[in-house]
Amino acid sequence: MVRYIEVKSRARSEFIDITEQVHEVVRSFGVRSGMCHLFVLHTTAGITVNEGADPAVQRDIVGFLNKLVPNDPYFTHAEGNSDAHIKSMLVGTSQRIFVDNGKLVLGTWQSIYFCEFDGPRARRVAVKITADEV
Repeated sequence: MVRYIEVKSRARSEFIDITEQVHEVVRSFGVRSGMCHLFVLHTTAGITVNEGADPAVQRDIVGFLNKLVPNDPYFTHAEGNSDAHIKSMLVGTSQRIFVDNGKLVLGTWQSIYFCEFDGPRARRVAVKITADEV
């Protein structure tokens, strides 16, 4: 079974912490041990696990990606969001996180981020939990 997390971005490029929403989905499945699969259903967004304690880290990453792949008027894609497609490809659209004792296995400072590159928009992340066989 797949569940969905709804995400609403407020800026063209931003990282949105969805860790708690993913935790809720894991709890709702009732799986004690397994894997949490996350997949972004969009070609101009991504998902990553990174520093969750200092918001400056997310700002730095967004700023770096914007410098690395600027919204260049010379891109040929007619919608004007080629940079967002490239950033999505660089960051990736899926993550897998272990589930142990009914909880996501994340490091002390780690959080799960939806990465918006073409907002503001309403978005969705698909979540599937697979249980270990006993």
